[in-house]
Amino acid sequence: MTISEMKEKTMNRIRESKGTVFLAFIMAMVLVSPLWAAESYKKIDAVTLQKYKGWLDDPRPSTKELAYSKILPAEVYAKLTWDMPTMKKAWADVVGFAAPDAVGKVASEIKPGKYSYKDMETNPALKELVIPYFRDHFFKPAGPPLIGNFSEVTVIPTRQFYFPLPVSQATKKNSGKTRLDDKGYIIDSSYEAGIPFPQPTGKFKAQQVVYNWIKRYWEAESSDSVGQFKGFNRHLKMDFDGVIEIKTLKLAGRCVIPPFGYLDDRARQRKEETALLLTYLAPRDQYGTALNVLSYEAADSFDSMTLYINALRRLRKLSATDSQDALGGQDIIMDDNNGFGKLCSTRNQYKVEILAEREYLVPFTTDGSLYFSSKGMELKNVEVERRPMYVIKMTQLDKNYVYSYRIAYFDRETFILYHIENYDQKGRLYRTNTSFTTFVPEMGMTTQRMVISRDHIDLHSSLALPFITPVVNLKRSDVGLEGLIGKGK
Repeated sequence: MTISEMKEKTMNRIRESKGTVFLAFIMAMVLVSPLWAAESYKKIDAVTLQKYKGWLDDPRPSTKELAYSKILPAEVYAKLTWDMPTMKKAWADVVGFAAPDAVGKVASEIKPGKYSYKDMETNPALKELVIPYFRDHFFKPAGPPLIGNFSEVTVIPTRQFYFPLPVSQATKKNSGKTRLDDKGYIIDSSYEAGIPFPQPTGKFKAQQVVYNWIKRYWEAESSDSVGQFKGFNRHLKMDFDGVIEIKTLKLAGRCVIPPFGYLDDRARQRKEETALLLTYLAPRDQYGTALNVLSYEAADSFDSMTLYINALRRLRKLSATDSQDALGGQDIIMDDNNGFGKLCSTRNQYKVEILAEREYLVPFTTDGSLYFSSKGMELKNVEVERRPMYVIKMTQLDKNYVYSYRIAYFDRETFILYHIENYDQKGRLYRTNTSFTTFVPEMGMTTQRMVISRDHIDLHSSLALPFITPVVNLKRSDVGLEGLIGKGK
């Protein structure tokens, strides 16, 4: 049933009933206010995902069957898509270039095609293009102690990436407004919407790149993600098999899905930035356990984190130091969930510096055919493309923090974080997190399809296979304490 049909049917019922004029007025206002937000969406669960794409020994492409044009209601899909040439031009004008024009300067003899890890031994140009961590830890034969090695890659032509048209428009409109203080920290009141520093420059260029990620329009301003999460020991035996749902709601800087700006008066008054609700749907002994996180624009404000333990029917308020605790079954800490937490002037301070601005081969999956082989847990159908990148080192000044420094790889065109390496206080490589993404051109949206996390000290690795759906009618109650308790019941 379309929105217009739903409106007419509801109004006819009101007219036929003996309800008051006031009730009719209220109902009409509810139906008229953003019409497209009243639509729902096709719920994608783990069973549906398995139907179209198994995680093991399944090379089937999945992006066509799981296309947003099939999942979202037609009216919503139409509101979340824009003319692609217009989006391309708008974003290139904002950042000053398009990726295909910014690459090909390094190892130009490496053309699109298939390459084996053995080619690095005979072809120094290929070795120069591969991210050092990938060269040493990923691009090699499969086998213990960590999952996800790949012995072959397919180099694909570099594409132009961009954001939804409203993001480009908001970025252009607010260009030059966002400011940093004399120590390189963002002045929150100066930011409105869009990417704050589309052309990073100056003394705090590195900080500007990082803030572009923090203020990102990563997948959607409100989304519902369901995915399989698996853990593996050093013998590649699975020791965790779970399903997790993550609902995320952007509370500030909104420009794609109404309401624009702040979500509501509460978000405006309290300077709230994002709300998240993570719920375990499996394994059975963790079913209903949920984590609610409310973050604030001011980096000095502690995130509000509440854990609901379903088995005990208890709520636990987490402290700021709990952000260094590992998430259940995964090889990341809570701070890693955002890549690195926040840039803060009062705690867990970072020295941020750019190590390099250059092109590297970055992994993607264009059609969803990426999969794991049961033989050695090798990753198959890996596609890589040249991307202009920022390589940024974030040195932690707090010696009590779990990491001493991080090396992060950001895309220069979109400022998306694709790969990060975390080193412990002894300088040893500790944990890494690598995203394999898909770009949805008609929506201007980059979305995760696979995340591999590795612990190089405990020799444990984990795999996340999320499917993220934009949800235009997601409410605060869906991601707040109300949702947390509701999920636990």
